[in-house]
Amino acid sequence: MGYLITVKNVRKTYNIGSTKRFLAVDDLSFDVDKASCFGFLGPNGAGKTTMMKMIYSRLERDIEPASMINVFGFDPMKDPLKIKFASGVVPQEDNLDEEINVFQNLLIYSKFYGMHRRDAEKRIDELLDFMELSEKRKADVRALSGGMKRRLVMARALLHEPRLLILDEPTTGLDPQVRHTIWKKLRDLKEKGLTILLTTHYMDEAYQLCDNIIIMDKGKKIIEGSPKVLLKNNMERYVLELIKVEPSILLKLKIDNTIIREDNFHEPPHLYSNDFNALREVADNFDDGEHYLRQTNLEDLFMKLTGKSLNEFQ
Repeated sequence: MGYLITVKNVRKTYNIGSTKRFLAVDDLSFDVDKASCFGFLGPNGAGKTTMMKMIYSRLERDIEPASMINVFGFDPMKDPLKIKFASGVVPQEDNLDEEINVFQNLLIYSKFYGMHRRDAEKRIDELLDFMELSEKRKADVRALSGGMKRRLVMARALLHEPRLLILDEPTTGLDPQVRHTIWKKLRDLKEKGLTILLTTHYMDEAYQLCDNIIIMDKGKKIIEGSPKVLLKNNMERYVLELIKVEPSILLKLKIDNTIIREDNFHEPPHLYSNDFNALREVADNFDDGEHYLRQTNLEDLFMKLTGKSLNEFQ
């Protein structure tokens, strides 16, 4: 397919006071295929948003000989407008104009791209229908729910039919039903050939949407690849979460350490295994509410690689 984005050895530092510097992105490299969804998964402060902003020319990377960002064949530091004109951006915070209605928000935005009124109105109607907002065409923005505002921001980002859609924490704070609605819209867009770049700290979101992800922590890439392949190659299939268990009770159990791996990063520990029945036998020693037996996920992988939970940072 060819790469839409190529990033090589990128760093970003910020000055803190007169003497200290903070390294937000540390020697990051990756490629993004056309018509794919590429995600940055990690806790708040991992460097996800900083990396995204360097891609669409909101921030400049540190100038170093080996450093390079290529988007559509352009360098964000040399051709920022060419990249911005071909990209749609959904920021973390909804920045809609609440003094005007839904249609007016989109119409005013279309003028930034030089769209003729007739073309703009046709495109707006298409997007409102796609985002299930047609009935809210004349509604005041302040009367919309959080999920509707999020879909409106996405519609605005798609007005000029960009080649790249950039989403920064697209579903943070939304209820599960709205999140799944947005996921469906993003899958539909990818099937139509749009390339999607997103940041998230929701492991299920990354797993559901992304063809490839980078798991980041403290500005560094911890691991990269397909979510399904990363789990298959680096994690057992099942985990037993022990919730209300005294350590002394756990010591009395006969656990086969060749089959079950004990993860002491948690308190009480989590037990991992490819043998579901082995974990089921351990679980039978505890009452309901004291354990939770499930499939492993990207949260478990992050814990294994870093020794801490994504949820510690929220």
